Amino acid sequence: MGFTSKATKAMAIVASLAALVSFAACGGTGGNTTATGTAITEEPQEGVASNYSGTFPKPVQGKAYNNPTDRSKVKDGGTLTLATTEIGPDWNAFSASGNSVYMNELWSFYMPQLFTYSADGGTVEANTDYLTKYEVVSEDPETVVYTINDKATWNDGTPIDYTTFVSTWKANNGESGDYSPASTTGYDSIESVERGSTDKEVKVTFKTPFYPVESLFAKLLPPQSESADVYTNGWQKNAHSEWGAGPYKVESFSDSEVVFTPNEKWWGNKAKLDKITVRQMEDSAEINAFKNGEIDTALVGTADKLSMVKSMDNVQIRRAYGTSISTYTINAKNVTDVNVRKALVQAIDRSNLANIRYSGIDWTPDAMPGSVLIPSFQAGYEDNMPADAAFSTDNAKKTLEAAGYTLGSDGYYAKDGKTLELSYTTFSDSAVTKATTNAIIKMAKDAGIKVNGEIKASNEFSTTLSSGNFDVLGLGWGASDPFNYTGGCQLFCSDSQSNYSFTGNADIDAKLKSITSLKDSATAIKTYNEAEKEVQQLYTQVPYAAPPITMAVKKGLANFGPAGYATSSDGWPLFHTEDIGWSE
Repeated sequence: MGFTSKATKAMAIVASLAALVSFAACGGTGGNTTATGTAITEEPQEGVASNYSGTFPKPVQGKAYNNPTDRSKVKDGGTLTLATTEIGPDWNAFSASGNSVYMNELWSFYMPQLFTYSADGGTVEANTDYLTKYEVVSEDPETVVYTINDKATWNDGTPIDYTTFVSTWKANNGESGDYSPASTTGYDSIESVERGSTDKEVKVTFKTPFYPVESLFAKLLPPQSESADVYTNGWQKNAHSEWGAGPYKVESFSDSEVVFTPNEKWWGNKAKLDKITVRQMEDSAEINAFKNGEIDTALVGTADKLSMVKSMDNVQIRRAYGTSISTYTINAKNVTDVNVRKALVQAIDRSNLANIRYSGIDWTPDAMPGSVLIPSFQAGYEDNMPADAAFSTDNAKKTLEAAGYTLGSDGYYAKDGKTLELSYTTFSDSAVTKATTNAIIKMAKDAGIKVNGEIKASNEFSTTLSSGNFDVLGLGWGASDPFNYTGGCQLFCSDSQSNYSFTGNADIDAKLKSITSLKDSATAIKTYNEAEKEVQQLYTQVPYAAPPITMAVKKGLANFGPAGYATSSDGWPLFHTEDIGWSE
C-alpha cells in the first residue's frame, strides 16, 4: 500500500491551509430543496443541482457520489477536460518524489491497477483485467500465488508476467540504496518472487509474515524500468506511454498538459471517451476555467468557490466524506529545537483554522482529527495528540522561556541574539489559504513566534517536499487503499524517504515495522496508535482536518466524483477509468 502526499489546495481533502477542519457548525440543520422545491434529506449519488436552496444534504459515510452508471448507459465518445495541481516532473509513482496524489491520478488512466476497493473499503477484489486470482497457499512460510490475465501486456509488447512482480519487488524492497521508493513496507518482508507453473503465475514467499497481502502489488513497475538509473532518472519528465498498460495511452504530455486517448492495445472494455485532457492550473485558475467552460470539473470546497458555481446552469455538486487527513508538518531538520516545535503547536488554535476553512460550505465535521492517518470514523481510531499540545498562548510562551528564550521589545522571542523566525510554505493563492496563513501568523505572533508566509507555485510542490526546503508546510496524506494503518512507517520511520518531518527513533521504528506482521487488524491498529502517540511527542505532525471532497461537475458526467476508497483524495477514479463518460 502507499500514502500519497498532496499540496495545499483550497478545497481538497489532503491539503494544508486550504483544507482546514471544521470543528464548529457551518450550515445549520435545515433541509435542502431543489430548484423545483422538492425536499432532499440525503444527497443523491449523482449530486445536487448547483442552484440548490437550503442546507446541502449530508452524504452517507462510505457511499459513492460519482453518478455511478452502468457502462451500457454511458455514451460512446466525447471528451473530458480536467485540472490538476502538478504534472511530473517525476512520472514514477513508486518513487518518493513521484508518489503524489496527482501522479497516482494520472497513472490510473494508463497504468495497471491490480485491486479494486468499494467506497467504504470493506470489499477488496482483484481487477480481473490484470489479475484473475490470488491465493494464500501457505501460512508457514506465508506464500501467495498470483495468476495474471493471459492478455495482460505492456504497450511495447512485453508480457505482464512474473518478471513484472520481480521488478516491482526489487525496486521497492529497500535492499539497494540506489533506489528511492516512497515506501518499502511489505516488499521488505518478501523472501523471494518466482515463476510459478507458467510465466503468468507468480509465487511470492515471505521471510516474515505480512498482512494484509492485498496492500502489495496494487500497482506494478514495468520491468523495463527496473534498473536503479531508470527508476530514479528515466521517468523524469517522461511519461513512458510505451510502458503503460491501461485503457488509455498518453498521446502527448508536457509539464502543463497531458492528453490521453483510447489505447488500441488494451484488452479490456473499450474506453468510453475519445480524449481526456489534463491541464496544470493554479488554484484560482481552476474555478475560473470551470466557469468559462474550459474544464468539466472543479473542486469547490470553499465558500467563495461554492458560491461561484451556484449561479451556473447544468452543473451538479457532488460531495462525499474524505479518507485523508490534512496536516501541517514541521521540518525538524530546520526547526531543530523540540521546544520551538512544541511551542508552535501550542500557539496555533486548530478550531480557529477550522472556522476559516468551513465557513459557508454547509459542513459540520464529526470530530477534530487526532491521527495523521486514521479517520475518526474508522474502527480502532484514537486521538493520539498529546494533552500538552492543546492550544494555549500562555503555555507556548512558558515552553519557550523554559528553553532559554527571551521576549524582546519587538514582541518576538530570541535566543543567543537570534530572533525566533520561521516560514510557513503553501502552494495556493486561494482566499482561504491566504486567510489561514494570516491567522497562523497572528496566532504565532501572539505567542512571540515570528512566522512568515511563503507562497510557491503549485508545480514546485514535489521538489520542495523532497528537498526539505521548508520550515513548516501545509501537507496531507491520502490512503490509496483501506489499509491506512500499515502506512505508518512510510510517514514516520526514521529511515523512510517519505518522512518529511525528518524525525524518528528506534523505538518508533520497531513498533511501526511490527504492524504488518500482525494478522489481527484490531491489534495492528492498536500498535499503530501506540507508535503515533510517541511520534506526536516530537511535535512535527499536526492533523487538523478530515474534510469532505466537494466537486462541481458538468451535468451528466458519469462514474467520476468522490467515492471513498474507490477514488483519490481529489475524487478522481483510481480504476476502471474506461467507464468514465457522459450518461445517455
